[in-house]
Amino acid sequence: MILVTVTMSSPREGLDFFPLTVDLEERHYAIGQIPGSFFRREGRPTTQAILTDRLIDRPIRPLFPKGFRNEVQVIATTLSSDRETPFDILALNGVSAALSISDIPFNGPIAATRMGYIDGEFIINPTYEQIAESALDIVVAGSRDGVSMMEAGANEVDEDTVFEAIRIAHETNLEVISLQEDFAKDVGKTKSDFIPHGHDPEAVAKAKEILGTQIYENLRDSQDQDDMRSRLNNLEEELKSNLSEEFDSSVISGAFEELLDEQFRTRILKDGVRPDGRGLREIRPLSADVSLLPRAHGSGLFNRGETQILGVTTLGSDSDAQRLDNLTPEDSKKFMLHYNFPPYSTGETGRIGSTGRRETGHGALAERALSAVLPGNEDFPYTIRIVCEALSSNGSTSMGSVCAGTLALMDAGVPISSPVAGISVGLITGDDDEYVTLTDIQGLEDHVGDMDFKVAGTENGITAIQLDIKVNSISFDVIKDALAQAKEARMQVLNVLAGAIPEVRTEVSEFAPRIEKIMVPVDKIGAVIGPGGKTIRGIVDATGATVDIQDDGTVLIGSVDAESSANAIQMVKDLTREIEVGEVFTGKVAKIASFGAFVEILPGTDGMVHISELDNYRVANVEDVVSVGDEITVKVIAKDNSGRIKLSRKATLDGNEDDYPDDAEDSKPEIDVNIGDVITGKVVNIAKFGAFVEIAPGVDGMVHISELETYRIARVDDVVSVGEEITVKVIDVDESGDRIKLSRKALLTD
Repeated sequence: MILVTVTMSSPREGLDFFPLTVDLEERHYAIGQIPGSFFRREGRPTTQAILTDRLIDRPIRPLFPKGFRNEVQVIATTLSSDRETPFDILALNGVSAALSISDIPFNGPIAATRMGYIDGEFIINPTYEQIAESALDIVVAGSRDGVSMMEAGANEVDEDTVFEAIRIAHETNLEVISLQEDFAKDVGKTKSDFIPHGHDPEAVAKAKEILGTQIYENLRDSQDQDDMRSRLNNLEEELKSNLSEEFDSSVISGAFEELLDEQFRTRILKDGVRPDGRGLREIRPLSADVSLLPRAHGSGLFNRGETQILGVTTLGSDSDAQRLDNLTPEDSKKFMLHYNFPPYSTGETGRIGSTGRRETGHGALAERALSAVLPGNEDFPYTIRIVCEALSSNGSTSMGSVCAGTLALMDAGVPISSPVAGISVGLITGDDDEYVTLTDIQGLEDHVGDMDFKVAGTENGITAIQLDIKVNSISFDVIKDALAQAKEARMQVLNVLAGAIPEVRTEVSEFAPRIEKIMVPVDKIGAVIGPGGKTIRGIVDATGATVDIQDDGTVLIGSVDAESSANAIQMVKDLTREIEVGEVFTGKVAKIASFGAFVEILPGTDGMVHISELDNYRVANVEDVVSVGDEITVKVIAKDNSGRIKLSRKATLDGNEDDYPDDAEDSKPEIDVNIGDVITGKVVNIAKFGAFVEIAPGVDGMVHISELETYRIARVDDVVSVGEEITVKVIDVDESGDRIKLSRKALLTD
């Protein structure tokens, strides 16, 4: 359930653009969850919220009238979500419905539909679970007349299948549009009047008189982007100096823009020539290179004309994965692509700060394009981060990021299934329904043109699509032409990438972590982690390796140092392996008691050496032989049913190596103990629950606190002390003979 509100205010003085803001407000109560932030409340928008904002903004923005400058705010608030059905489609359709019934001028309604493709069948508005299985995830928005926006990710799906998905989605959109139209008829308000901003026919006419065809001529003669920008700025300043006494600066700029648009379209539609002299399907000069950064795990540089993108890949462990706190089922990401667009890339100054919505959107598009070819976690258990830096920009930096990202992945040794390339296709329309599509649009063609149709893919098919337009809609003919044109260009770009790096590196960088994968029993996971994570932190501190353990018992160990990795693996194996009778260990004495010494034979695993097993002779005091911290060699001589380990130092001394056979039964001291026997022994240890009494060399029995006296006692040491000799009766012996239960009370009452 989504609540959508739309509000409009009066135009602010001096604005020369349409101030539209779209905000998706994610409320965690919608899924019955408390936010995971420090403040336990929603803060800045998540990446998913920003992408949804853009998904809504892009198709509705062109539908507001030209020259409309009133501030419009759209807020979509999530009220309830089943975490099964994506809510972005619901939000977009809700926004269109809200605008349609409002008094805000809006040339809608529009509708949106998501399409999936599973086992050769199209799925309309699939669930999250179905999307995870689908070869295609495409959102199509449009009006009655055609398509206005698309956003897609795909697993190398061919153009014909994508086109059919678009067609089916449009048919579904028409049904939703009909519902909105009926809704508007019932409750809709009359649209408000407004005064168009910036358009003055008289100013346009005088601008034509002054400049004539100079804009056309300067577009033709420009050498590069900087030269073109300089020429156009000079012409606009010339116009302002001639008309400043008659018109406001904003009106003059509006007239110049109209003249630029007109002469730009004339040059392309009538002459078939683009501003930089290229043909309609011609790509700007291409180049590519790899391994530019010696310390990075992988790097690639991609150039398309004046657009230059540096891609850098970093490999990390499982713990480097991004944790998500949003309303979707996805709670973590092991692949991230971050896109930076600094002001110097366009030769300008500007503020450097937090990531903007545009950067977030472009990064998400490139990330989607590349995710389709990444290896599974089973084959390549790394967290992967790509950073794409726009070093120079003159159009299509997002598709340049796809190409640079591919180069960086291959250079880093990530075994992608196929290289991916991206291209943008533009559209120029005329007054008589004529149009041309342009391959590889540059900045001015994007600014003045009617469409930016980005398509990324491999030689086998499409992996991502993003369509933005400035007209109300485009036809299916335009879509088909653009898809074919993009495929043709994509193959050319892929050839250039192959020239830079024909194959994926066979080895990851020497500076990248080596990640080894081992499996441990699920019931041993706790032993590896330890109380509060103490054990696993100890392994990390001791070895310098990273250790990540998963719920299924998979342990990922990463290190740039082979020795560190090997040590960490061994420590994990030691924590989880079964101790066998007959094994010999060198361990550290962790604790001493009157009856023996406790020795840590493996991390977190102790065994007990009874005083009788410390040496070949009778030992009076344990401290005479060992001290805490001593390293001693011991042999496992027995394990009881509770997992307690009995050790012997005596068995490892010269002449005694074979004194104890390997099986536990034979290793136990021979003693005939039967229920009812009365024995005098020495108290060797006291616990809260009772006292341990040595009834024979190497053989202890336990007197529970309830069996010490005929009355109830509070403390064991109120009745007996360590070293005291007491007479007890055997009341129980288990089948193995390992557990002997004794009673002092039984003798007191007999």
